Amino acid sequence: MGEARTGRGAGQATGRGTAARGRKAPAGAGVAKPRAPKNDATGTVPASAVATGGEEAASGMPKTARGAATRRAILEAAERVIGRQGFNEASIGSITREAGVAQGTFYIYFASKDEVFSELVAEMGRMLRHAISEATSGYADRLKAEREGLRAFLAFVSAHPELYRIVQEAQFVDRDAYLAYFRTFAEGYREGLERAASAGTIRPGDAEIRAWTLMGIARSLGEFQVVFGGDIPVDTMVDVAHDLIENGLKVGARDGE
Repeated sequence: MGEARTGRGAGQATGRGTAARGRKAPAGAGVAKPRAPKNDATGTVPASAVATGGEEAASGMPKTARGAATRRAILEAAERVIGRQGFNEASIGSITREAGVAQGTFYIYFASKDEVFSELVAEMGRMLRHAISEATSGYADRLKAEREGLRAFLAFVSAHPELYRIVQEAQFVDRDAYLAYFRTFAEGYREGLERAASAGTIRPGDAEIRAWTLMGIARSLGEFQVVFGGDIPVDTMVDVAHDLIENGLKVGARDGE
């Protein structure tokens, strides 16, 4: 995989539950109060959520370092719990137990399980694009950048298997976030391939089809690792896959025939 776009706007999914956050109240309406959350087991409002209002609860975004650390702990716990159990089986209670916080604390930062799921999909995209960009930034040769980008992708997937499963499940849980995730990758990939072809480092060709094809190779190898439990070393997979990308299947292609 080549360099990936890392801009803020490109990496944000439009999942359910996220659009209303940060919306200003109409003039004269005063400060809007946070919606009273319901207990995911009983349907009642958790007492802890009532007791922990304030500025952070109104915006969902932390105003202090402690708040940021708590929000991060909830996200990391959600990554582990949803990644292991799946979206439908995971509960807010199981997420907060994993994070070591009260259930009401969840609602200070997130309106629902849907919202935290969408945030995880967007975060996977941001983190992965950054990792690939870092790994490929020193390579002017596109084929070498492809090799190192693929290596960075598979190393990231190996380190974050739960997050990878969440992105796979997003196809059925949050289609908007799923489409945004892959379309953002494809757009950045296509632009990189077009630049490389213009510079003469790769043969000219349809950059859109090439981008989705190369993404498909990486995605399938990631699925082999995470879903099928593949135990082939990352470096071996990269060497074999990159040989296919660089030389194809044609006999004698490696020798320039």
